Order: sequence, then structure tokens, then C-alpha cells
Amino acid sequence: QVQLVESGGGLVQAGGSRRLSCSASGSIFSINTMGWYRQAPGKQRELVATITSSRTTNYADSVKGRFTISRDNAKKTVSLQMNSLKPEDTAVYYCNAKVIVLGAGRHESDYWGRGTQVTVSS
Repeated sequence: QVQLVESGGGLVQAGGSRRLSCSASGSIFSINTMGWYRQAPGKQRELVATITSSRTTNYADSVKGRFTISRDNAKKTVSLQMNSLKPEDTAVYYCNAKVIVLGAGRHESDYWGRGTQVTVSS
């Protein structure tokens, strides 16, 4: 019903920048909060940043001041600008969206992308 596709991952040197993007498509009535999560090897998935439909943002302490989340409601996209990257930012980054599907009334469902790998070399 709803697909989230991430792009922008890759290999970057420490101190560098990378921009991730996520595009939502499918039977979408509206999208509430969108966000980025990440999972490093051997660790649990953790929140990186979220942004509401009114563009209220929330960041993990570890990325505050370095990462910026943004969204385009008309295009149904969310982006994550990552600056001053550190080796500890290495992870698979997942896009998340809380979506109200067409015909679902007010029921909100959680959708995830497949993830994109970001590797930061020291």
C-alpha cells in the first residue's frame, strides 16, 4: 500500500557530509510524523531525528547540531542532511513514516524503508 524508498547512502570520510532522502508513495491520504532511525552492527535500532507535518523536529542528542531533518509535504519526501560525520555514525539508516492510508479513516500505520548504508571512515 505504501512504499518508502531511501537514497543517498554511501562511504564518506570522517568530518564529511552526506544527504539522505526518502520518498513515500502509494495509497496515501496523509503523512504525520516522518523520521530517520539507524542501526549499527550489534546494536538496536535507534532514533536519529523526526519531523512532524507542521515541521516540529526532534533529534537524538548524539546528532544535535550536526544533522538537520527536513520534509516536503507536497512531494512526500523527508531528507536528512548529515554534517561533521563521525565513524560512530556508521549504520544502516531507515526512513519511517506514520501514514493514514486512503480509506482507512483516521487510523495511522507505521511504514519503514529498506534502509541505506552509511559508512564513515576514520
